[in-house]
Amino acid sequence: MSRPDTAPGTDLARELSAVLRGDVRFGAAERTVYSHDASNYRHLPLGVVKPADPDDVRTALALCRRYEVPVVARGAGTSIGGQAIGPGAVVFDFRRHLGAVLDVDPERRTARVEPGAVLDDLQRAARPFGLRFGPDPSTHSRCTLGGMIGNDSCGAHSVAWGRTADNVESLDLLLADGTELTVGGPLDAAGRAALAALPGRAGQLHHRLQEFTDRNLAVIRRGMPALPRRVSGYPLDALLPERGHHLARALTGTEGTCALLLGATVKLVEDPPARVLVVAGYPDETAAADAVPALLPLGPLTVEGTAADLIAALLAAGPRPPALDRLPDGACWLFLEAGGATPAEALDAARRLADAVRRERTATAAVVTDPGEQRQLWGVREAGAGIVTRLPGGGEAWPGWEDSAVPPERLGDYLRELRALLRRHSLRGVPYGHFGEGCVHLRIDFPLAQPHGVLVFREFLEQAADLVVSYGGSLSGEHGDGQARAELLPRMYPPDVIDLFREFKRIWDPEGLLNPGTLVEPRALDADLRFTGPVRALPLALPYERDGGSLAKAVRRCVGVAKCVDPTTGVMCPSYMATGEERHSTRGRARLLAEMLRGGGRTGGAIPDGWRSAEVREALDLCLGCKGCASDCPVHVDMATYRTEFLYQHYRHRPRPAAHYAMGLLPLWLRGAALAPALANTVARSPASGALKRLAGIDPRRVLPVLAPETFTRWYRRHRAARPAPAGAPPVLLWPDTFANFLQPEVLRAAVEVLEHLGFDVRLPAGPVCCGLTWYSTGQLPGARRVMRRSLAALAATGLPAGTPVVGLDPSCTATLREEVPRLLGAEGRPLAERTRTFAEFIDEYAPDAPLPQLPVDAVTQTHCHQHAVLGSAADRRVERRMGVTNRVLDSGCCGLAGNFGFERGHFEVSVAIAERVLLPEVRAAGPRTVILADGFSCRTQIAQLAGGRRALHLAELMRRALRERPSGDPRTR
Repeated sequence: MSRPDTAPGTDLARELSAVLRGDVRFGAAERTVYSHDASNYRHLPLGVVKPADPDDVRTALALCRRYEVPVVARGAGTSIGGQAIGPGAVVFDFRRHLGAVLDVDPERRTARVEPGAVLDDLQRAARPFGLRFGPDPSTHSRCTLGGMIGNDSCGAHSVAWGRTADNVESLDLLLADGTELTVGGPLDAAGRAALAALPGRAGQLHHRLQEFTDRNLAVIRRGMPALPRRVSGYPLDALLPERGHHLARALTGTEGTCALLLGATVKLVEDPPARVLVVAGYPDETAAADAVPALLPLGPLTVEGTAADLIAALLAAGPRPPALDRLPDGACWLFLEAGGATPAEALDAARRLADAVRRERTATAAVVTDPGEQRQLWGVREAGAGIVTRLPGGGEAWPGWEDSAVPPERLGDYLRELRALLRRHSLRGVPYGHFGEGCVHLRIDFPLAQPHGVLVFREFLEQAADLVVSYGGSLSGEHGDGQARAELLPRMYPPDVIDLFREFKRIWDPEGLLNPGTLVEPRALDADLRFTGPVRALPLALPYERDGGSLAKAVRRCVGVAKCVDPTTGVMCPSYMATGEERHSTRGRARLLAEMLRGGGRTGGAIPDGWRSAEVREALDLCLGCKGCASDCPVHVDMATYRTEFLYQHYRHRPRPAAHYAMGLLPLWLRGAALAPALANTVARSPASGALKRLAGIDPRRVLPVLAPETFTRWYRRHRAARPAPAGAPPVLLWPDTFANFLQPEVLRAAVEVLEHLGFDVRLPAGPVCCGLTWYSTGQLPGARRVMRRSLAALAATGLPAGTPVVGLDPSCTATLREEVPRLLGAEGRPLAERTRTFAEFIDEYAPDAPLPQLPVDAVTQTHCHQHAVLGSAADRRVERRMGVTNRVLDSGCCGLAGNFGFERGHFEVSVAIAERVLLPEVRAAGPRTVILADGFSCRTQIAQLAGGRRALHLAELMRRALRERPSGDPRTR
């Protein structure tokens, strides 16, 4: 819960709330979430407005002007210079409600967009016409057109289709004083005169701009370097007569300092129907850079540089993508994309590029035609900004000198000197980027958390600025300046040009209301760093082994690249996908935890209550613990783990929510209920169930699962007595997880039947076992440890060899054995983690050549989020192919139930919204003969309760069905 009564700006917040249709948020949580972008900086805003329509923008701006409160426009918040945050400002979040693609005109090849329109949404709208927007930053799945216009974004294809400034036709602007106008270009003399003759403020503005330009022609012509990636300072040369006095271009890249954007008309380009990727390998990045000028005349769509240290950082962070096998020999690679009207045409263009590459004696080349492999390789490049924030040795790396640019023909020499400068400062970094236009991305391990780190940071940036200017380059080649580089502009531009920047800003925004401290009169580049200041020494219960035992370092993994706010694909982040609220994203929660660790009082934190914080609790309440961020986030922020830590500390020695007792201790309740399952089921279906749900903190709309009349373990004892295992059969330990044992024993029975058919001796632990997940996920860590240790003792008591594989059927339980058991028990738990396998992994590894029963059916699979994040499902796909199953894996993310989450009171709407995004429509659309596969108990329960009773099967059940339906005499089933 935020603190609206004590929050600053109460009067302004009250007035805004009274007149706006959109959201007004001035509480501590929202201020914290919007105090960061993807930069090194932190600025607590006064509040946040999420306008519902242009009228909201007009009204909110007018009120801010009356209260003399600055305004900062924000899209996806992925700016790396600090230009999407501002101290004491009201942040206008345009992405939340003003994100429509209004129109696509295929004849004129233009599109009309609102400022919060996401680039990928525009690309989807243009694709049916064979068109696209040319620039495409790596954040294309969440970055907004307004943000791209503000920063003059570029992306991989700008070598072919230009920067955003080259692709803007007109801008609809709202000035700080309330004036509205539309600007475009190019203009001839008559067009300029007509604008200057307009009545009122608009005409005065145009007159002043034209007078400003005419008076300073010589200074502008002389002072603005000509290179493809000059994105530093104001683009005043767009005002020159020979450039057509193009006001839309002059405003693109002004970082929200001159006007607010209400809408834009952008140009579209033809999207080549066919593409082929050439990957060229070179001994190092300087050799790759030196090769670029000879390749540009061949017209590649991309010329992207990716060095071996980026690949090393990728491999250090997670599993190896199979497409990396397509990289040719080398230590740096150029990604050269060729396009064409047909696959043959694209392949011919690619071969010409490959031939040109191979003319260099030390270079190699691979031609990648498979679209899937191309996507994987591009995924590596697009994840670079996140991947390289953790260097292969584990060091932290930061933006700062993120995207300098030089003329492409000088890039090799510049990289050599840049590497030397890094060595002189004992710094390391991973250079990569848009080599075709001389633009280099570089995250550097500045020691910003150390006392001398800020001095190192400043000295390096000043010297790097002098270096890039000596090569005729730009401080920024893509992401603008912001606080990170604006202070350095006098090193790039002469004083008279810096004076013109100030005058240009005053013409548009004389009161300095819009994004003050950015570009003009900038804040110091080493002020307001989010790493500086004391960190609260709060007690910790979990080890954070990848982060040196530090939760502060763990949450610093989030650098704001915001893959978690892509609502279209993947597992991360289901609560954001359902709510659209930043504080319910992985990034938002990481910001809140970081602010909590900063504390209040003299440290200036907005979250002063430490582990008792209501704001952090509220944000984490909708975290499903799906672990999607641990795998899908480029830097592997592990919010499920941080959530467990918070819940443990928050409720330590305090009463917990009823659901923690009811569902956190559910294995104990089920064990007791199983003594009289018929009575328990009768109560659960009686009118008394309403009171039971209220007492347990369960949503009344949820149906309580039915206990099986006989537990699996009881059935197993009868089964083994009747059918002893054959002598000499290799043993395997089957883990009878709580939910399958008491609620769905048919899944475990199916596994026994299949494994015995394959010739294994299926054993059970010597006593009751539980993975402890329900305790762990509710933050009841002492109980989780006790349960885990008892389970280890039950395994040891079997007397089986220590290496006997353990097969888990439920992915959440199996993932807990793999990950949480060693995390809580240390070395004591690692042997179990190492020998635990999923059902499919066991068959794939221990029966790789066994003939499997054939079942040529169509299936769709809901992958459990813990399987996606921790276990992987490659073995499942191989086993299904061996069975003849034609399977389609849904890109549905989390099912929305997530263990206890979807049952808890207050979560039902979010749970259903998550399921309705992809999963439930797909299940309803599946034909009656299509098999729905879902190994997770939660997934099967969600489908059964929300998809009209449709029953999903575990892979073990599908294999048992294949066994029972096998033709007699079929040798593959013996």
